[in-house]
Amino acid sequence: MSESNRRIRLASRPVGVPQPEDFTHDDAPIGSPGEGEVLLRTRYLSLDPYMRGRLSDAKSYAKPVEIGDVIVGATVSEVVESNSPKFSAGQTVLSYGGWQSYSVEPAAQLRLLDPEAAPVTTALGVLGMPGFTAYSGLLEIGRPQAGETVAVAAATGPVGSAVGQIAKIKGCTTVGIAGGPEKVAFLEELGFDVALDHRGDDLRGALKQAVPQGIDVYFENVSGPVWDAVLPRLNTFARVPVCGLAAGYNATEAPSGPDRSAALMRNILTKSLLLRGFIQTEFVESMFSDFLRDMGQWVREGKVKYREDITEGLDNAPQTFVGMLEGKNFGKTIIQVGE
Repeated sequence: MSESNRRIRLASRPVGVPQPEDFTHDDAPIGSPGEGEVLLRTRYLSLDPYMRGRLSDAKSYAKPVEIGDVIVGATVSEVVESNSPKFSAGQTVLSYGGWQSYSVEPAAQLRLLDPEAAPVTTALGVLGMPGFTAYSGLLEIGRPQAGETVAVAAATGPVGSAVGQIAKIKGCTTVGIAGGPEKVAFLEELGFDVALDHRGDDLRGALKQAVPQGIDVYFENVSGPVWDAVLPRLNTFARVPVCGLAAGYNATEAPSGPDRSAALMRNILTKSLLLRGFIQTEFVESMFSDFLRDMGQWVREGKVKYREDITEGLDNAPQTFVGMLEGKNFGKTIIQVGE
């Protein structure tokens, strides 16, 4: 094969906002699949907030990317060569090839995609990990009941938008919080009952006016000032699935100001709140097949809509990734690597 494998590797651990010099772009030979492996050509690369944590060596739920390694990420790929009876050349699969144009992966870790059933990019978004994160976290931890009020931050993102639409299907009043008038308008298009701009002057006051009945489920994607505004509105027995803390992903020091942990603990105690952090993988065995059935049907019926933000060119991944962390993306952030 005359082509080479274009790669983006971690050059140094970012301090604060990732910089161009934290990434190395190079070309390497294309590998060959061993027994039970498949050679893949990357078509689409998913960019997700969790990747910022993987660039750090702080202790977390997953191993960090080592200096010099290809940066991790889910991919939609075409099978070029298969050394496994499970797959054949030309098929499209969901893989984990990372930031490179080719990868060799174990066949056992791939999922075959049907381009006729749904656009293959949805396997990186609404019908993939982000959609499943919303489905499992909301239904297993949030447990929304008809008539309750469900709020979610980063509500135009692939997780937040799915949370709000699933909550609506379950008969709830839905509150979406996003940044900027364009995103707020999209929340209204998605059918949110309340759409608020966290960049406004008084989010806490806007929430109080919009949901005087309080909030029963808050799906946390952001933390920071949004959490500060939501906490006083939580009802007794409210449930808070904690999925992400995007406001602090590039932080280099603790927030300034007084320590609010005592007030948080008081709210947890006096309101009998449930705060539960989770990683979607813990629910895969028990819920993923139900998710594919339900979400697939909801998407086909138009009950769940989605938006994708696709940038062409693997070399644009670092800049697009930084923009995503700063809220510049609109919908599921994807890099188109190849046709």
